[in-house]
Amino acid sequence: MKVETALSNAQGSIRLLQITDTHLFARTDGALLSVKTQHSFEAVVAEILAQQLEFDAILATGDISQDHTSISYQKFAKGIQPLDKQCFWLPGNHDFKMNMDAVFPSEQISAQPHVLLGEHWQMILLDSQVEGVPHGRLSEEQLELLDNTLAQNPDKHSLVVLHHHSVLVGSKWLDQHTLHDAHEFWDVVNKHDNVKAVVCGHVHQDLNTMHQGVQVIATPSTCVQFKPNSDDFALDEQSPGWRELELYADGRLETKVGRLPGNQFMPDFESDGY
Repeated sequence: MKVETALSNAQGSIRLLQITDTHLFARTDGALLSVKTQHSFEAVVAEILAQQLEFDAILATGDISQDHTSISYQKFAKGIQPLDKQCFWLPGNHDFKMNMDAVFPSEQISAQPHVLLGEHWQMILLDSQVEGVPHGRLSEEQLELLDNTLAQNPDKHSLVVLHHHSVLVGSKWLDQHTLHDAHEFWDVVNKHDNVKAVVCGHVHQDLNTMHQGVQVIATPSTCVQFKPNSDDFALDEQSPGWRELELYADGRLETKVGRLPGNQFMPDFESDGY
């Protein structure tokens, strides 16, 4: 298995920028719930550049495309070029893996499942996609990848990344589409003491909680936001966003969410689903 390595910065920590659930279309005016997703994605990238955020790598946690087209993935690749850092990505339930490959070979984007982050951390990227349905599962091969990588690198603080949420977020409609074999995932995680955090996309909202001693993190979408703690489908008035994560040599993780200023890119609040 090929391993990519991201070098640590001068302070000895690793800084990651998470961008997720861009839902891009081939058409420039393609819209999800009335939000033109290419425009909101480009606005997020522009705001990150305007704020002069410092980071060592980009983490893209799925649902990159909404229409499955090769062009939509090429638009993502072009869109992140100004960020000028290596990007590690994985598929979400809306993605078409064959067309994700349309961006390769790419100097910036990598689909490697195991990444060494400096001297003290590793990142394991899992594919939780079940083709044709919104919920997720991890195959035996993916669970073995997780188990074996954690066992082979017990001295590395570990960040586990996947698209689907492995804990319930408190919204009945959204929790139908969780990682359906989450208990098997957590059984593997609990065999090891080096997992510090699990990071996902999918839920289009800010989540930062603890589960069985592990920090569990989800991140706002670059387009529409789902209203937290809503039994039925509902959209939030929060702006599109991203997440910053800083990983320290002693295993600490600090994180915060950034958002576009003002009430930009408001969705169709009358919608009852998508």
